[in-house]
Amino acid sequence: MLRALTSALRLPRPWRPLQTRSCASDGAAGDPEIQVRALAGPDQGITEILMNRPSARNALGNVLVSELLEALARLREDQQVRVLLFRSGVKGVFCAGADLKEREQMSEAEVGIFVQRLRGLMNEIAAFPAPTIAAMDGFALGGGLELALACDLRVAGVALAKELIFTGRRLSGAQAQALGLVNHTVPQNEEGNAAYHRARALAQEILPQAPIAVRLGKVAIDRGMDVDIASGMAIEGICYAQNIPTQDRLEGMAAFREKRPPRFVGK
Repeated sequence: MLRALTSALRLPRPWRPLQTRSCASDGAAGDPEIQVRALAGPDQGITEILMNRPSARNALGNVLVSELLEALARLREDQQVRVLLFRSGVKGVFCAGADLKEREQMSEAEVGIFVQRLRGLMNEIAAFPAPTIAAMDGFALGGGLELALACDLRVAGVALAKELIFTGRRLSGAQAQALGLVNHTVPQNEEGNAAYHRARALAQEILPQAPIAVRLGKVAIDRGMDVDIASGMAIEGICYAQNIPTQDRLEGMAAFREKRPPRFVGK
């Protein structure tokens, strides 16, 4: 059993660099509904997924879901992605949830298939190897709230109102923080992107940390939450064992000894 657990907790194969580009699903007409951008300079290591479907308030339709799944499949293979940030290009809304108008045109079988794909999208976000942050500069309704909750961290504007999935009750950003739904709240600015700027600053705090250790830490937490304490400690030990032979661990020790900032390379 321990051998099987070790295999399951092993990090993915070495990642390949990803070319930044817009993303569109096969056969999709019109402009892409998301854009993927790798930041440069001091923000190198942060990659953004910008959801931009203004006509439907970023509602999760077939095209948007397909593009998100395609982008996630490519990004999880890119070692340069140290933090993945989800944001909206539509002012006043993060994601309006499932596209109900599109769903009305589906047969029962098609609805079942779409719901499975939507569930798969949330699982892919939750299982992404690098830390994920949702910059919630607007409404996050239904499946949009699920998308944000699938991320590791969430930043919301104080003026944000969210519809809870089960009750339909709306909360301000501050109330959501009090309930533990978001990590930070910020006063909204005129541009409507205050949460994005706070989320980007949060991503910048993660960048200096050893990338392999961060990814393994995420694995240990995600896998360890649902098991007993002994199994959780075993998972933590397996993850740490994978970190021992890395160059980054030796670099961290050397930097501490020499009292200088570490220079991690992700190996």
